[in-house]
Amino acid sequence: MHRLGKEVALVSVATAVPPFALEQDDVAARVRAQFSRSEVVQRLMPVFNTTGIRRRYSCVPFDWYYDPQSWPQRNAVYLESAQALLEQAARAALERAEVQARDVGAVVVVSTTGIATPSLDARLLAPLGLPQTVRRLPIFGLGCVGGAIGLARAAMMAEAVRPAPVLLLVVELCALWFRRDDVSKSNIVATALFGDGAAAAVLCAGGDGPRVQASGEYTFPDTLDVMGWDVTGDGLSAIFSRDIPQLVQTQFQPVIDAYLAESQLTRADVDVFLSHPGGTKVLDALESAYGLAPGSLVDSRAVLAEYGNMSAVTLLFVLERALREGALAQASWRRALLSAMGPGFTAAFVTLER
Repeated sequence: MHRLGKEVALVSVATAVPPFALEQDDVAARVRAQFSRSEVVQRLMPVFNTTGIRRRYSCVPFDWYYDPQSWPQRNAVYLESAQALLEQAARAALERAEVQARDVGAVVVVSTTGIATPSLDARLLAPLGLPQTVRRLPIFGLGCVGGAIGLARAAMMAEAVRPAPVLLLVVELCALWFRRDDVSKSNIVATALFGDGAAAAVLCAGGDGPRVQASGEYTFPDTLDVMGWDVTGDGLSAIFSRDIPQLVQTQFQPVIDAYLAESQLTRADVDVFLSHPGGTKVLDALESAYGLAPGSLVDSRAVLAEYGNMSAVTLLFVLERALREGALAQASWRRALLSAMGPGFTAAFVTLER
């Protein structure tokens, strides 16, 4: 665990989605037609109805997916779209925080759905007007846990560069990697779950907003094959284990209790739980592990329904919704716990205090 001095504030959060909305019923119909000769896929089709998702967003239109796409073609779309979405989210977050880009002391960028060298933060310096002396931290490979770990690293950077603000940028374009000839269960589940989006946050030591009190991580042993990407000739292929909800159900509670205990806290001391919505089964398992009534993770479920699973980005969408109209918009909360899980297999936590 890393415990902060209660001076680092989450000053603002902003989100952005690409222009193409994918209605879940439409996606399901197209997948059913695309794989009409595959009995395996036809048996998997109910997953589109059980995800709890109504709509997602994509940086490319439906027709793009019907043509063969090479690694270079997919990554070129990633670079262009990721930069545009991050610029949009960053400008909104800076404006809400009343921070000038030229005053930013560090920028942290999290993404796992494309390759960028120079990294996305370097590509955004000129468009955003960030200083040439800004400290840069690009982070790759975290997948769905990246929102929580990115927030934690940005808070640590805010301590290091105080009083300058830190800009956190997270973008994932998961839908780019749909594989039109892949009948594996992982590809179909990924197609039913994943969408595209970006988010930005401003953190500052001494700023106004909820305080980042602590952060921590736990990597479960012997779980490297639970989640991740396989690199193939034409792109990235999703790896999912059917055991993720069971792992959360049976092993998550002792981990979260140990994390809280390091701050002399228990789950009873947490007023608001905000979790990355990996899927409805994972949310069910998390509610059980937290000792919550079914359906209690309202902000997480609402984001999943409207945007799908956007990997690392999703937790920041949950956080933004909670601050704007959800649990953190209420005057009664005192302490909130953010959590996410991703490749490693790793759980990450961030504690916010009012």
